[in-house]
Amino acid sequence: MSMNKKMQRGFTLIELIIFIVVVGAGMAGILSVMTTTVKSSADPMVRKQTISIAESLLEEILQKDYANPTGGNTGTTRALFDDVDQYNGYSTSGGIVDVSGAAIAALASYNISPAVTVAATTLGSNSLAMKKVTVSVTGPGGTISLSGYRACDLTPSCPLP
Repeated sequence: MSMNKKMQRGFTLIELIIFIVVVGAGMAGILSVMTTTVKSSADPMVRKQTISIAESLLEEILQKDYANPTGGNTGTTRALFDDVDQYNGYSTSGGIVDVSGAAIAALASYNISPAVTVAATTLGSNSLAMKKVTVSVTGPGGTISLSGYRACDLTPSCPLP
């Protein structure tokens, strides 16, 4: 008895079982990769939040005067700081606070730590007076440090370091 071509349609049972096993293994691999990706998807957000806090504080500091202005205050709290040097040693341990010192509840797991450093330096052959400001923020994902420079604006004059 010979089989003609009209009777040979579809797949055999063995072919179907092999197909199901191969597709099942592939799906298991894809789902495990997706699970890992979904679990770590919050990490970039935490890192971006840490960077945003550091950038915000660094920008606040760099907008202040190079040196204590004539008639300026000694700045014992952040709201009264009027020059870059007053931020030297600034840190928080109970979360991020706004300029007035009020805690920001959503940022309680972030801290300005280690403390802000302000170091006098010079730049170029003209020995331009500058201050290097380093801000470090520690959050759930680790510590991010950013640095920026505040140049002397020469009004009235800036001392060399």
